[in-house]
Amino acid sequence: MTDLVEKTLHSKTIFEGKVIDLRVDTVELPNGETSTREIVKHPGAVAVIALTDEGKLVLVQQYRKPLEKLLFEIPAGKLDPGEALETCALRELEEETGYRCRSIEHVVSFYTSPGFSDELIHIYFTDTLIRGERHLDEDEFLENYEVDLQEALQLLKEKKIDDAKTVYAVQYLQMQQ
Repeated sequence: MTDLVEKTLHSKTIFEGKVIDLRVDTVELPNGETSTREIVKHPGAVAVIALTDEGKLVLVQQYRKPLEKLLFEIPAGKLDPGEALETCALRELEEETGYRCRSIEHVVSFYTSPGFSDELIHIYFTDTLIRGERHLDEDEFLENYEVDLQEALQLLKEKKIDDAKTVYAVQYLQMQQ
């Protein structure tokens, strides 16, 4: 088998932000040539597929500036430094929706865009919700919705759900039926 590994020759951080860092690496390719790779460093995130007692999927709708549009999404957020995955999932669920839960289970983890980012998102599931109060971040503006599977599929068809984690959530629920 051919060695496909790219050896890093030089690495330079060109931006350090609140959410991401951007690095440019010079790499040696398997054929001996060199190239550059622009890499987004991300702390990782969690998302929660949350079902109400009525079997409705809890969604948040928020404006996503990079896309210049409103999206319906499952509750999610980035990991704080040193934070446990389950702790983050429970925190984000309550902050964004006001729901707490009696139990939560890990479903899957996946890289969102491995061609340029190391962001790893961890998806959790719960159907043991307890209503509480939302605690949005000061720069966070969103609306809560609860939809059944057919409504979620319609939002998918209308491209109002088109981020990977929420598309995955809808397909996951479809497979559970």
